[in-house]
Amino acid sequence: MPLLSALDARHTVAPPGYSRWLIPPAALAVHLCIGQVYATSVYKNSLIAHFGASQTAIGVIFSIAIVMLGLSAAFGGTWVEANGPRKAMFVSACFWAAGFLVGALGIATKQLWLLYLGYGVLGGIGLGIGYISPVSTLIKWFPDRPGLATGLAIMGFGGGALVASPLSRQLLSFYDPGYSAGNAGSVASGSALVWLFVTLGIGYFVVMMLGVVNIRVPATGWRPAGFDPAAVAAKPMVTTASVSAANAIRTRAFWLLWVVLFCNVTAGIGILEQASPMIQDFFRDNGVSSVSTAAAGGFVGLLSLFNMAGRFAWSSTSDVIGRKPIYLVYLGVGIVLYALLAVAGHTAVALFVLLACGILSFYGGGFATVPAYLRDLFGTFQVGAIHGRLLTAWSAAGVAGPLIVNGFLDAQGKPGTLTAAAYRPALFTMIGVLAVGFVANLLIRPVPDRFHEPRDSARTETTGTTERSDLQ
Repeated sequence: MPLLSALDARHTVAPPGYSRWLIPPAALAVHLCIGQVYATSVYKNSLIAHFGASQTAIGVIFSIAIVMLGLSAAFGGTWVEANGPRKAMFVSACFWAAGFLVGALGIATKQLWLLYLGYGVLGGIGLGIGYISPVSTLIKWFPDRPGLATGLAIMGFGGGALVASPLSRQLLSFYDPGYSAGNAGSVASGSALVWLFVTLGIGYFVVMMLGVVNIRVPATGWRPAGFDPAAVAAKPMVTTASVSAANAIRTRAFWLLWVVLFCNVTAGIGILEQASPMIQDFFRDNGVSSVSTAAAGGFVGLLSLFNMAGRFAWSSTSDVIGRKPIYLVYLGVGIVLYALLAVAGHTAVALFVLLACGILSFYGGGFATVPAYLRDLFGTFQVGAIHGRLLTAWSAAGVAGPLIVNGFLDAQGKPGTLTAAAYRPALFTMIGVLAVGFVANLLIRPVPDRFHEPRDSARTETTGTTERSDLQ
């Protein structure tokens, strides 16, 4: 079929003179849509009320989506490399939209397992395929600035909630006139939640198609004007060799980086999943919060802004100071910010917001920097497939982070009655998690020569080319 043929990798090769700066907007079209997963806390309490479920039961939806993200990225990474970014982004859009529609059916019938299956499993597969599909392509377009390149795309994932948070609140108000975004105790009706999911599913599919149409891969042998691969190779912790995905998972560096990503994500994701209720709980007195639901939704959007900005700013900084030093900042300064949030975050709304935004900027920066870290350690040979395997750390963190936070909160009381003190055990636990990641990052060393591919078999080198030898 002509339509399906247009998705083939051979039809996505850029013509001579094609501007590489057209690629980041195509990646953003996908990442901004799937980044909606970070806005689930906006309607979390409405889902709790609709299903009569606990915080943990509803929080599991988010965890399932993140688990499936990591698993689909790990098992689908090689398929994405083989079939090219256009086909992968199309498959992502189909799964992501289907997840919303099946989830809407689960809400309409009050079958929580359908919400798990839809938004969790199907949506999570769309998340994973969509997340990795443009990353290796961007690295090949920007071999001279891999941190900047991945930051440009992955900041869209962090910024998804910046759009989805106010959009979700407005749609809920539109579909349920009784729902008030400014009322801290207001929850949306089941029918409003159903139509919210249907609207988002259809709308996101249309936007993601813009990325599908516009994505391109560089032609064989292409490199940026004036780019010298030897200059990149001269930097510490940056290899000119090629390591296959199969060999990468046999190295100590891969698993230490897995621990680093797991720790950084676990610490950030626990706050992000609980963000909207958390700021209200921190400033609750005698059962009444001084932070409205609308303000809490705005806080989610602000966190998304810092999550997005951190992905671009910190990953770009890593091009200058190196990947290992920037992770020492993410994890080390993150420990300080978490400690301050635990002991002093309840004293002023402005301080709470400032600390949380700093934590989320490091969280986003960690995501955006890790593909460039992988490129430095393992080369561009199969970096997309290696990245997919590393994202299993995100899957594990997607379970660990919310379970730590929701587990402590369920033990402390019911939603709407919690205060800042209920969060302290979880926050102190996160400090320990970050400390483990800090030590793991210190231990990362260059990959030994025995894991490198022979030069004549790894024909795709660190020049941004896209030959078939790049595929596993």
